[in-house]
Amino acid sequence: MASLEGKVALVTGAGSGIGKATALKLAREGAAVVAMSRTREEVEATAEEIRSAGGQSMPGVCDVTDDAGMRDLVARTIDTFGRLDIVVANAGINGMWAPIAKLRPEEWDKTIAVNLRGTYLTIHHTVPALEKAGGGAIVVVSSINGTRTFSTPGASAYSATKAGQLAMVQQLALELGKKKIRINAVCPGAIESNIEENTNRRASEEAAIPVHFPEGDIPLTGGASGKAADVADVIAFLVSDGARHVTGSPVWIDGGQGLLR
Repeated sequence: MASLEGKVALVTGAGSGIGKATALKLAREGAAVVAMSRTREEVEATAEEIRSAGGQSMPGVCDVTDDAGMRDLVARTIDTFGRLDIVVANAGINGMWAPIAKLRPEEWDKTIAVNLRGTYLTIHHTVPALEKAGGGAIVVVSSINGTRTFSTPGASAYSATKAGQLAMVQQLALELGKKKIRINAVCPGAIESNIEENTNRRASEEAAIPVHFPEGDIPLTGGASGKAADVADVIAFLVSDGARHVTGSPVWIDGGQGLLR
């Protein structure tokens, strides 16, 4: 894989899980990394881990739904590192999973705000900086839900946002191509992370349809979930020059899980 030496990356949701693993991976490949999250303690820990390993990193505390906050974060990135080359739009929530008749409007709105508005604002505010740098690469972290599978009970809002993210990636691949900016999506399946702890459910079993899997519903691993590093490694490739002719593409990182559903 091509080195990321001299590149500057912004990773949202970098305090834990896939975002943190990606920030650490890009730093190991030579990029200076802006680790962004709304949780100060987490992103400061991520940035410090990068610096302790000899890399360059700046923590950024911001909510991806905050227009002014995201604009200021990009400005601080340029002030600190002088450029921006790589953007990983990872911040997101599972939100409330409930039957559609029991899913409250404010719960729907929150999932849409974080997952879609947040992705939009991340791209909206970083594209001018990428263009000024002569081009760059964006990766949006979507999911197998809404792009390959639709069997998660009550996940209508979440699935809608993940499908929307992929549609955004494919639409923007054409628009941004003439600016020498590539954009792709990764669609993880079950990954070891703490996002499940942040998933809210209300009578979601009422929306369930029985699904029976062969023994081991992740064929590549015999049922074991993937790791955040499995996703980070693919993201690192997609933002490198090794993927210089790849844009508008979804990459499912699920060990074959989605093909069974």
